[in-house]
Amino acid sequence: MKDMKRRVVIQGIGGCNHYIAAKAFFQGDEVETIDCDTFRNLVDQVVKDPAKLGIMAIENTIAGSLLDNFNLLRQSGLVIVGEYKLRIKHALVALPGVEIHDIREINTHPMAFRQCQEYLDTLPNVKLVEKDDTAGSAKWIQENNLKDHAAICPAGAAELYGMNILADGIETNKRNFTRFLILANKAVAKEVLSEICESHEDLNKSSIVFTLPHTSGSLSKVLTILSFYDMNLSMIQSMPIIGEEWRYQFYVNLQFNDYKRYRQAIDAILPLTKDFEIMGEYMEDENYERD
Repeated sequence: MKDMKRRVVIQGIGGCNHYIAAKAFFQGDEVETIDCDTFRNLVDQVVKDPAKLGIMAIENTIAGSLLDNFNLLRQSGLVIVGEYKLRIKHALVALPGVEIHDIREINTHPMAFRQCQEYLDTLPNVKLVEKDDTAGSAKWIQENNLKDHAAICPAGAAELYGMNILADGIETNKRNFTRFLILANKAVAKEVLSEICESHEDLNKSSIVFTLPHTSGSLSKVLTILSFYDMNLSMIQSMPIIGEEWRYQFYVNLQFNDYKRYRQAIDAILPLTKDFEIMGEYMEDENYERD
């Protein structure tokens, strides 16, 4: 990947998991992150300004797929140009000089509370108060100088906001990963992709979406063809089409070793599908942290 200056829109603020994933994916580049409150705002910014890229969580190994983001992505017309798989880690952080026995209240996103339940059970007298963001909780405590509060957030947020780490690795499940998609405006997607990978031969993953006629065996026929062409379906997600009873969109991730054979597979299933769209062809993240 060439060294460049990147402007990347994230959901959350500095120190959150989107921030960490953006910095890691574009490692070696100068990265400016742009904070957004919602995924819809994130998408809107990249749609309106081709100079910006986006990074969006799409699935988690514990919580599953973020269904609304599939629809957001398809409706936006943005193109997937990469992915990053991040192991989710949590730390308990507080202001300098604060010890665990000083803590009366812990703040974080409700998902982080659930992911750290075993550790929290060791602190039975502490009040748990939900906030909108993990890193945002640390920032809020720092800005308000709350010396009897702590936050659960990524360890990197502690450094950003001048906090101390009281306990690290407090997540219950150490095999918790989130997959993030790197998004580009269609006007610049080919250029961005060429900066990330050298050639089509480097591409080994694709995200597609389609609908099928409501007939017997329609999905089975498509899957049989993909199997014949040695496509590995790493994900298939069905979602109902609003306003059309019993009709579904199918979001599919394909993994492959031969780009030419992949394109042959796409040509073969096109006549069997409706509203077919390739949402992106990119390189799979095969080097994510497993331990």
